[in-house]
Amino acid sequence: MNTFRQYVQDRDNACEAGGILLGTVHGTHMLIEQATAPTARDRRFRTFFERLPFGHKEVADSRWAATQGTVRYLGEWHTHPEDHPRPSGLDRAEWSILAAQRLDKRPMLAVIVGRKSLYVELVPCSGVGSILACIC
Repeated sequence: MNTFRQYVQDRDNACEAGGILLGTVHGTHMLIEQATAPTARDRRFRTFFERLPFGHKEVADSRWAATQGTVRYLGEWHTHPEDHPRPSGLDRAEWSILAAQRLDKRPMLAVIVGRKSLYVELVPCSGVGSILACIC
């Protein structure tokens, strides 16, 4: 949550930010242990964010190796410049692609950080997600 708070778009000129979510899986439950911060190579604009693999993949691989596969990729997070965020068509399209690419076929967690709330969705490999929460 500290990473999320650090990148809330609370200024008119603040760019979107994002990264990957890493954590552990316990049956049908997921525990987020880390959200990577955006890197200098990610593409950040006021209403657009593109996460590039540089930096994020290295963190994920390192955590996977250090924990013998216990800490793994859970999903993606990014910000929106709105109080109560909702996914765009581009967000949904990207989530569908990423969820379909999961080798373990587990659903992907997608989080959008707004100024006042979070949007959280679980996206299965079929690409049709389930809204888990809009946290105010």
